[in-house]
Amino acid sequence: MRVNRTTVDLSGYPDLVVVYLGMRVRRPRGILRLLGLGPKLYRSHKDQPDGLLLHEDVIWALFPPHWGARQYWRDLDSLEQWTRSAPHRDWWQKFLRDSGGTGFWHEAYFMRGGIDAMYDDMNASNGLTRFAPVVASRGRMFSTRGRVHDEPAKVEPVVGESAYYGTESD
Repeated sequence: MRVNRTTVDLSGYPDLVVVYLGMRVRRPRGILRLLGLGPKLYRSHKDQPDGLLLHEDVIWALFPPHWGARQYWRDLDSLEQWTRSAPHRDWWQKFLRDSGGTGFWHEAYFMRGGIDAMYDDMNASNGLTRFAPVVASRGRMFSTRGRVHDEPAKVEPVVGESAYYGTESD
């Protein structure tokens, strides 16, 4: 007997982006942030933003709570447009002012090559940080396009580098 072995034809998705993301509780008050933001994020993908092909919820760990998702996007342009629009933009701005006792991360894998990673307020090693050197998110490393394609962002970030770090120039 043989197993039914299959694969997928991704030729119709030349710019596919697969994103893994997670929110980990770091302090007790983080449970409130996770429970408050989680349902909002869940509802947001139900609105089927342009370019989102599939969203799957993931529980990375139960203790400490670490929940997230795997998403498949048609291309980086549509992913960027969604992240720069409400309500995602508003959540992200609030998180960057105060993580609420949580850490957030994403890792993105691009059909045309390249991997992106970003970790905010993560107090434990996760994913790529467990074996690759961790560097500051500054200069070209501040945006996904800079990290992956060494090119400037096509749309303004939710919070610019100078505003984030409190400096005069990017």
